[in-house]
Amino acid sequence: MRVPADVEIPAPMFPAKLPWVNVAPLRMDKQRGRPVLVEFWDFLRVPSLRTLPYLKAWHERYGAVPSPTTGLRVISVHCGGYPASQDEAAIREAVGRLGIEHPVLIDSEFELWRMYDNPGWPARYLFSGEGRLVDVHHGEGGYLETEAVIRELLEDDGDDVGLLRAEDDPEALVVVPTEDVEGPYSGPYEAGGVWGVFTGAGTVTTNGMAMELTTAGAFNLVWHEEHTAGVLELEVGEGVECLATCFTPGLAPADA
Repeated sequence: MRVPADVEIPAPMFPAKLPWVNVAPLRMDKQRGRPVLVEFWDFLRVPSLRTLPYLKAWHERYGAVPSPTTGLRVISVHCGGYPASQDEAAIREAVGRLGIEHPVLIDSEFELWRMYDNPGWPARYLFSGEGRLVDVHHGEGGYLETEAVIRELLEDDGDDVGLLRAEDDPEALVVVPTEDVEGPYSGPYEAGGVWGVFTGAGTVTTNGMAMELTTAGAFNLVWHEEHTAGVLELEVGEGVECLATCFTPGLAPADA
């Protein structure tokens, strides 16, 4: 949603003594003069990982526009919803594995989460250079709208990032996928993609293809160019726990 122009909602301060990744501890009041995008995420939640490419692209595209000290500041706030994603070492490993270069605040006790009264993952909050909340979005989507506000704040008239997936287009015809399943699942499904959320280390076999896991994470197991009906055969080996099997939306088939 866009925040009404006459509503003054100041940016909450970052709680002291929380650990940071990729940067020395930041203070929100020291960010004055540059827009700040705060996103709450969890590396074991598929929607967070599907939104992550946009955060990375905005950091790369706008972080130094018009200069490194006045361009967009992107900050990912990690709040783990599973015991395995509350471990600091696991979070740091995930940040490196996922190629995240912008600042990450580790908020495993949900201190900043409560200050925002945040409802879930992912959720992003965009603040102006004066520290006023100007844009909010909960869940996936809304990427074009958020980027438009970023560009407005930066007075940027260069090339934008745009959409990174066809199904993210607000005008795209997308088919609702099979509902997510707690734990491992084998059987028929309809989706654009299938993900598994795992902890531990060992072998996971998807439709006869084996994958060796060495760390906790959410991994894309099956991908289709469009919404597809299929059958999933998921085998979880010793040493691995499957927390959830998730199905993501795909474009409606052209002949639908």
